[in-house]
Amino acid sequence: MAIFTPAPSSATDSYDCLIEPAQTVELGTPVSGLLERVTVKRGDKVARNEVLATLESHAEQTAADLARYKSQLNGPTELAQSKIEFSQRKFDRRHEMSEAKLMAKQESDDAESELKQAQAELTEAKENREVARLDYLHEASQLNLRTIRSPFDGVVVDQMMWPGEIVEPGASKHGVLKVAQLNPLRVRVVMPLRAFGTPRSGMTATVVSELDSSTTYTATISSIDRIVDAASGTFVVFMDLPNPKLDLPAGVKCKATLHPK
Repeated sequence: MAIFTPAPSSATDSYDCLIEPAQTVELGTPVSGLLERVTVKRGDKVARNEVLATLESHAEQTAADLARYKSQLNGPTELAQSKIEFSQRKFDRRHEMSEAKLMAKQESDDAESELKQAQAELTEAKENREVARLDYLHEASQLNLRTIRSPFDGVVVDQMMWPGEIVEPGASKHGVLKVAQLNPLRVRVVMPLRAFGTPRSGMTATVVSELDSSTTYTATISSIDRIVDAASGTFVVFMDLPNPKLDLPAGVKCKATLHPK
């Protein structure tokens, strides 16, 4: 039986490729609500964590403000602390008088009981304040769910909803905005079977886009497809192409020439 051996490929061969965004995501919210504001439009550059859109959230904002106010209350703690100081002095006096046989032991015991009760009230006040703090964190997180932020530096490539529409999360529902990461870009190189084994992770390549054949870019191989398409006899290599100024658009065809290590 004959053994098929693919012909060796030169590392200087040029291969067809396509420049794509590193990632493209549809942004929405995990909660339902009225879309109140969209702060960007198609084509705008956005930064990581930048607010892009918000749902109507007056009730949630009020709940968060109330929870924050409760978490900052010092009155119950200060009252309990003052009761402890008073009860401590009262207990010390009665205990000394009881030791000197100038007062019944029961009165000293009553004073000690009052002191322990005041200490318990201080503990309860501190626990209630911690509960209020956690309640504020919960309300604040609920409020944040109504804000759409960019997960990375990128560009808005589409807007699917506008203020006044109802946002409903779910697998069958579309998002509010679509954002693409364009730095770095991803270069998808389609290579023939005979070239399998030539590309290596970390290897560099020269990329020339169809927009401007006089300008070259340097990309680095990030991953190699380990499954060959039997129908076409090709496999795919992915490369990262730095694009800090966003001067190179995605969605254009290109040619890639590998550089042997």
